[in-house]
Amino acid sequence: MGNEAHTPDAAASVDFEQVQSTGQFQELRKRHRSFVFPMAVAFLLWYFAYVLLADYAVEFMSTKVWGNINIGLILGLLQFVSTFAITGWYVHYSNKRLDPIASEIRHEIEGHEFDKNGNRVGGANK
Repeated sequence: MGNEAHTPDAAASVDFEQVQSTGQFQELRKRHRSFVFPMAVAFLLWYFAYVLLADYAVEFMSTKVWGNINIGLILGLLQFVSTFAITGWYVHYSNKRLDPIASEIRHEIEGHEFDKNGNRVGGANK
């Protein structure tokens, strides 16, 4: 059971702290954070504005727009629409700005062959 010989794979022999200190990784993290943090703040503000309006501006939220449809219902449905819109926007952003760098980093990590000791074949270790 515990006596089998394990051969190291590519990920086991990578110094992830060294990878995280590279300029590529720092740029990837900067781009990711520059989208996620502002978008999260914007969505939370939008969400809490809706909750506060529903709690403290009942007359405004119950204003009829058409038939039984009121402003509160429209804003509530827009919460769902904005969630899907942000998701789509993030997927597009990720495909264009994050995935190319992530693929490059992954290729550098996994794109090499390693011997049974975890040393890269055909070049010096980083």
